[in-house]
Amino acid sequence: MIAWLEPDDPFPDVSGALALPNGLLAASRDCTTRRLLAAYQAGIFPWYEAGQPVLWWSPDPRMVLFPERLRVSRSLRKTLRAAAADPGLTVRVDTAFETVMRNCAAPRRGQEGTWITEPIVRAYCGLAERGLAHSVELWADGDLVGGLYGVSLGRMFYGESMFSRVSDASKIALAALVAILRREGVPVIDCQQNTRHLASLGACEIPRQEFCERMRDALAQEAVPWSAYRNRRLNELLELH
Repeated sequence: MIAWLEPDDPFPDVSGALALPNGLLAASRDCTTRRLLAAYQAGIFPWYEAGQPVLWWSPDPRMVLFPERLRVSRSLRKTLRAAAADPGLTVRVDTAFETVMRNCAAPRRGQEGTWITEPIVRAYCGLAERGLAHSVELWADGDLVGGLYGVSLGRMFYGESMFSRVSDASKIALAALVAILRREGVPVIDCQQNTRHLASLGACEIPRQEFCERMRDALAQEAVPWSAYRNRRLNELLELH
């Protein structure tokens, strides 16, 4: 059995999450910005499909990427250098958060539907308005061609989703994000669940208890100054890999 959460109910401890399906902890009708923030502070995230209750998860083990362990292949490094020097390409932060989310929600080959529902979009946009969720974007001649978004609390970054409209666009955005997080001393990026793609980029699994300990330490630190990266071209970050 999992907990059913009424609007003012707190989340149960993550140690009570199910082993099968791995990490399922609770369900609710709502996914508000307030509840979303409480979830991230406890190491919990939403993942569900339209028509379902909102399902809340904290899997064990947890997939993470340590920024210093981003795996940059020779071909990707060449791509990053070319992107850094290309005057038609621009890396930016927080100029189109909702648009990035909606691109991430678009149907993908071999995938039916999306977990990024309208309530999810509204809740994360609420975090973005509070300076707690951020997007990294790749623009080509004024068109948004790739990007990612996630939640940033203290010195903790929780990655959510990414998209590409041209080859390697999401990898370029990820490389820019990692460069920012390295510069700011962010020790770990939450990737939530294991995928082959994430593993190919250097992500690995750690026990949930270790994840929560690292997360609590990171949350206690001063927030990343995202405003320092807004309103300017960030292509030079790609040269740091």
